[in-house]
Amino acid sequence: MKIIIIGASGLVGSHCMDLFESVGEEVVGTHLNFATERTIYFNPLSNSNGNLDLDQFKPEVIIHCAALTNVDYCENNVLESERATVLSTKKLVNYCKKNGVKLVYISTDYVFDGNMGPYTEDAATNPINIYGQHKLKAELLVKTLNNYLIARITNVYGEEVRSKNFVLRLIKLFQNNEETELNLPADQFATPVYAGDVARMLYKLILDNKNGIYNLSSSDYYTRYSLAKRVKSYFPDNEKIVLKSVLTNKLNQPARRPLNGGLLNIKFLNEYNDFKLSNVDDFISKMIKYEL
Repeated sequence: MKIIIIGASGLVGSHCMDLFESVGEEVVGTHLNFATERTIYFNPLSNSNGNLDLDQFKPEVIIHCAALTNVDYCENNVLESERATVLSTKKLVNYCKKNGVKLVYISTDYVFDGNMGPYTEDAATNPINIYGQHKLKAELLVKTLNNYLIARITNVYGEEVRSKNFVLRLIKLFQNNEETELNLPADQFATPVYAGDVARMLYKLILDNKNGIYNLSSSDYYTRYSLAKRVKSYFPDNEKIVLKSVLTNKLNQPARRPLNGGLLNIKFLNEYNDFKLSNVDDFISKMIKYEL
């Protein structure tokens, strides 16, 4: 299978690239702003993309992992957010429509308002910030294709070059044992999921040519504060890092956050009932064996 991963230098994209290459698929990974040795530059909105010629490579599947995920930045930079999320997706949708290519789009639980989560795939969408609105617009574009997957994820963690994800940053912080105080929301619930599990789930869905929307999450359900406490429990001797719980409305964030968010993975697990998900404890246990 010939696969292009847009945003392969990021967390989900890099794990997809690792897995797909390991099973012998022909994979090209791209980056936009953060280059790695394994990825090539590609901008969906540009007509000049250096070493990547879609027509020459002739992909069977495009996985669109790239995103502008800083929610507050999106709120204050609406046009940039729209270009990065909506217009880039529109360009890829047009290519896939013209060439009969399957598009896999990585979306988010931020398409929901956070009043009634965790959510199933058919729950009513109602984004409450710019990031969520643009992700939903992109979803609607993807749905115009005959052959597509929309994979909704949230609070993804895992090994990553830049250690940007919340769980990995926390582990590193506790290992470095520097004096720090963290104010963390205790009322924003989500379903964190390991990036390696996301890649494995996506690969099964692609192999079986599944269509439609799938939530890809684990059984974990944490707030940022409770998740940080869970990580801290693995470092009982660390007294320099203080975790403080705060309510979201006290943080004065530019973008509103869904509070009772998260995703239910019932649909996928009903179809793949032998799939074994990992959890946050599995990841922490693995990573504390290494110096990050």
